[in-house]
Amino acid sequence: MTAKTPSKLKSKSAPQKAKTKAAKQARSSRSLEEVVGPEVYRTWVSMLRVLVPGGRTHRLAPLLAAMLQYACSVAEDKQDGDADEKSINQSLLDSTEASDPSEVKALLHDAVAQLFKDAGVEYGRVSARGQQYSIADDAYSEYVYWLAMPWE
Repeated sequence: MTAKTPSKLKSKSAPQKAKTKAAKQARSSRSLEEVVGPEVYRTWVSMLRVLVPGGRTHRLAPLLAAMLQYACSVAEDKQDGDADEKSINQSLLDSTEASDPSEVKALLHDAVAQLFKDAGVEYGRVSARGQQYSIADDAYSEYVYWLAMPWE
């Protein structure tokens, strides 16, 4: 029985790595960048990279909700009759009809997670008491109640 050299093993496993990487990219292909464009998206990524590590959730959640509101406004401007129902554009448009934060999460969370991933920061947090919470989940609430003015 002969042993294979490491270089031969690498060459055989390289195509598998390429396939795995392509599959991951296909799963996370929905990005808010498709809607708002690369310049705005890079700005958002830069903002999150700087603000999230030391930022307070009650201040970051409205910021993220504002980003989603802006993306929705752009999606409305780009609206066409032949939109793919699974596109981020269509999900943003559908999210305007949502009355519950969990509905918004179901529609947009993959794109929000991608935004945080691109910024290299986490949206999940743990309180001093060990409770887990999420900037993203709080932002979905802010997004749903964006126009609510309880004092009126």
